[in-house]
Amino acid sequence: MPTQILSQTQTHQKIRRLAYQVYENHFEETELYLVGIESMGLHLARLLQTYLQEISPLKVHLESIKIDKVNPLEAPIVLSKPIDTFKNQNIILIDDVLNSGKTMFYALKPFFEIPIKKLQTLVLVNRNYKNFPINPDYIGYSLATTLQSHVSVVLDNQTELGVYLS
Repeated sequence: MPTQILSQTQTHQKIRRLAYQVYENHFEETELYLVGIESMGLHLARLLQTYLQEISPLKVHLESIKIDKVNPLEAPIVLSKPIDTFKNQNIILIDDVLNSGKTMFYALKPFFEIPIKKLQTLVLVNRNYKNFPINPDYIGYSLATTLQSHVSVVLDNQTELGVYLS
């Protein structure tokens, strides 16, 4: 039976706080691209976009990136828009949980092909087991667990919304 780490209310509070942090670092900008890693990263990006639109005048674009999380070199990395869309833009790459850093590391790859203004990373839960050089710029919640533990984030179901440990 999974243990709830963050309730629905606490999860929304963390995402709202992340929105304020993002806005503090981009208040001089006019637009921002949130790129969510499918699937829960995209749900997180959508919630973050909603909060950012409530608290700021920023034009917030929501895009997605699809990557094979198990074998990232086996399948193409697919962005929802052509890579040139992101040229000279402020981008935040978003995922729900950062375990080893592998998914986020490979998801950054397409952005190396173009000049960008700023590229940052955001996660709801950081587990601190990095095998790749990824240190998120924005962290909702840091969690020390064993490697065998599994953290799951539910953002696509309002009745179960939250963070769970099993």
